[in-house]
Amino acid sequence: MSGILVALGTMTVIAVIGWILGTAKVLGANAQLVLAKLVFTVATPSLLLTTIAETDLGLLFTTSALTTVVSTLAVAVIGGVVFRLVLHRGTGESTVGALSSSYLNAGNLGLPLAVYVLGTAVPVVPVLLVQLLVLAPVAFAILDTRPAGSASRRQLILRPLTNPVTIAAAIGIVLAVLPWSPPDFVLEPFRLVGAAAAPLALITLGLSLVGSKKGSGAAERPVAGRAPMPDLVVVTTLRAVVHPLLAFGLAAAFSLDHEAALGVVLMAALPTAQNVLVYALQYGQGQAIARDAQLVTTVLSLPVMIAVVALLH
Repeated sequence: MSGILVALGTMTVIAVIGWILGTAKVLGANAQLVLAKLVFTVATPSLLLTTIAETDLGLLFTTSALTTVVSTLAVAVIGGVVFRLVLHRGTGESTVGALSSSYLNAGNLGLPLAVYVLGTAVPVVPVLLVQLLVLAPVAFAILDTRPAGSASRRQLILRPLTNPVTIAAAIGIVLAVLPWSPPDFVLEPFRLVGAAAAPLALITLGLSLVGSKKGSGAAERPVAGRAPMPDLVVVTTLRAVVHPLLAFGLAAAFSLDHEAALGVVLMAALPTAQNVLVYALQYGQGQAIARDAQLVTTVLSLPVMIAVVALLH
């Protein structure tokens, strides 16, 4: 139980530091957008590259991994459909809404949570891979091709392939499949830069919470206002209720053992990842729901995860 509190407390402290920096305007008016771009183009790709390169891809072919993949993709599809067809949001907002509903804080919260509670980080790997190899590339493809403008069809097709996150994931897969590993001096710089991805994204979240004063320019508050209540209710329900229950049902259907079921359901109870806000800022779509979803689901995740541990431990 202490592992949950330590991980959530760490996230809160870092986000508060970002809020303090934003309130004091230590980093300047455009700090949020600059940090978001840094996380998106450098830190996150570095983290993905090293994480996937050093992962046994055989973990993707277990029943536990299948449960994680199916439940996560199901929640993403449900979220996208509800946002698009029920709430009638645009393509960009629907995409970010689907990510907010399904993209889990596996790296910053899932890893320490799995280690502290389960004694192993293995349950986190399928979560990271399905997000990095499926959710993120598909979302980027949709967001990249959304504003067609004067771009040619060939440019629209190739644009997602030049995304730094997609490129890093592809390189990571190649390195994981190869029968040899690069020397440490090659990967170590990426490990060091990648280690900054989670705290920088949390600081970006803290900066986004700072409201601009009356008369200040839009650049000082890239994320304006609050997410519509229906949107937040949909995301919160999918994250805190539907996903854990769906994972539990699939675990029972696949006859997972007690320990594997606990790992799968606990990962499904994680809150929305801070990466979603970074992606939303990068593409200028759904920033409010990405920010508010992370805040609300992070608060709700504590009692949900405590209940999961109490019932399944």
